[in-house]
Amino acid sequence: MSTVAPIQGTPANGELVQILSTEASIRQRLEEERKRLQEEAGIERREIHHFHKPIELPFTKLQRDHTTILFGGLTWKHERLVHGALESLGYRCESVPVPNKKAFQLGKEYGNNGQCNPTYFTVGNLVQFVQDLEAKGLTKDEICDRYVFFTAGACGPCRFGMYESEYRLALRNAGFDKFRVLLFQQSGGLDQAEAEAGLEMNLDFFLAILNALNMGDIINDVAYQIRPYEVNAGETDRVLEDSMELLHEVMRRQKPWTLRGRTAKLLKNTRFEGTGEYLGKFLHQLFGDEIVSALRQVRERFAAIPIDRTRVKPIVKITGEFWAQTTEGDGNFNMFRFLEKEGAQVVVEPIGTWICYLMHQVVQQCRDEKGLKQGAALPPSWRLDKHLKINLAMYKKIAQIKIAEQIFKREYNKIIDALGGTGHHLVDQYELQRLGHPYYNSRAAGGEGHLEVAKNIYYSHKGLAHMVLAMKPFGCMPSTQSDGAQSAVMSHYKDMIFLPIETSGEGDVNAHSRVQMALGEAKAKTKLEFKAALEATGRTLEEIRAYVEEHPELKSPMYKVPRTEGVVGVAANFLRHVAQLMKAEHKPTERASAAA
Repeated sequence: MSTVAPIQGTPANGELVQILSTEASIRQRLEEERKRLQEEAGIERREIHHFHKPIELPFTKLQRDHTTILFGGLTWKHERLVHGALESLGYRCESVPVPNKKAFQLGKEYGNNGQCNPTYFTVGNLVQFVQDLEAKGLTKDEICDRYVFFTAGACGPCRFGMYESEYRLALRNAGFDKFRVLLFQQSGGLDQAEAEAGLEMNLDFFLAILNALNMGDIINDVAYQIRPYEVNAGETDRVLEDSMELLHEVMRRQKPWTLRGRTAKLLKNTRFEGTGEYLGKFLHQLFGDEIVSALRQVRERFAAIPIDRTRVKPIVKITGEFWAQTTEGDGNFNMFRFLEKEGAQVVVEPIGTWICYLMHQVVQQCRDEKGLKQGAALPPSWRLDKHLKINLAMYKKIAQIKIAEQIFKREYNKIIDALGGTGHHLVDQYELQRLGHPYYNSRAAGGEGHLEVAKNIYYSHKGLAHMVLAMKPFGCMPSTQSDGAQSAVMSHYKDMIFLPIETSGEGDVNAHSRVQMALGEAKAKTKLEFKAALEATGRTLEEIRAYVEEHPELKSPMYKVPRTEGVVGVAANFLRHVAQLMKAEHKPTERASAAA
């Protein structure tokens, strides 16, 4: 029997054992010495447990009847309508309350250090909610079994992409290891198998959520237009709450459209059944009347609120990071109510702008990546057939997105018209790109991209706001980049009043003080504008108000006051309009009568 000699230069078995033994001895002596030095220095050594993403427990169809879907992060108006939409689809659901400072502290206690303000507030808010459930008598296992949280995810230069991990880490640290977090990606769908998914991302779901978000946007906008001018304090909020309950009930009762009757029998078990169902749902969305009829009732309720448009109020446009510009609580220092208390009219940012921005970015990406495939080179210039195929594929995808965008805007404008036509229409994304790109590259993703710069220019230069207030979390990288670009913008637009505010769990007084200073400048501009408008009419304010009293329709929020070029304020535009109405009736002024 032959033996194989060891390869030259490698240790034999005995030598290898001796080497390993020596290394083990050295490691042991190092560990003993490290322990001795730590004891001398009084350092307590703790075992490190790194966070690993837990194995997610599924949420399936069979669990729907006893599982409640939690959601949040929007205004209470949006959330109330989303609640009705989800209930109409057969889901049990509940919105978590608006985050408060206690939620912020819980987020810091159970989450990682160095996270942004929205992370602490939203993560802590979920922990606070489940802790409240436990305080009411439910066990941790019952909570994890009966509730599931639904949130959005993303990637890019923003800590928003870390929200999912932060939710899971904070829940684990709070003792709710098995609590389920469903993630809906901006670039994809729900990250679980579609076949048995407890939450189905189908056409019915998207249409219901689309209607809820659009109605929330426009009702929110209309309420902020009316509240600063209401004659009877608190009436707008009362009507708003009643209207939201009406719309919630309408949304809850509206079941998904399905094929019925003769058509259903004809198409049953044929290859056209699915197409017919899909087309029917789409046409019902475009031409159905249930939601529009309910919105008309809401319009009548708002129309009955008497308002005084002769009040001089600066218009403040809100922009910034998505969550900070949307939430209405401690997360952004309750800034909207503070502005109204200080005598301003707030123009809130709709979610619809963000949806259109996402579609616009996809179109831009299609053009930039035309013909590019991973690992493949572009065809030579003489292969016209392949270049034609590439162009057709690009234009087909762009056409699909463009059609979706136009349908989205149509549905948005339909709700505006049903509510009286006073809501703000969505700003054209190509106009925003044209305005913002010279200062902030429109291909730079993350946060709101070029939108913060573009909206500042648009609302200031177009005469739609006296002041632009950008709300963003402390340390938000995309918004910080945007603020850097805003200095160049302000150097080119000298009359612009722009103020960036960074939000956190504290600092309310400082933030409110800074806003008051900028708002003082906006108020001065508004008063000068009002004075110039009054002088241009040749009337006194008393004459204007007397005419309004004689014409009650002018006191309705649904009355459309035309804008004068270069005039921003509601009061200044209203004076000019009423003066024109008085002139049309040939009413002499008091000054003219006195001169005669």
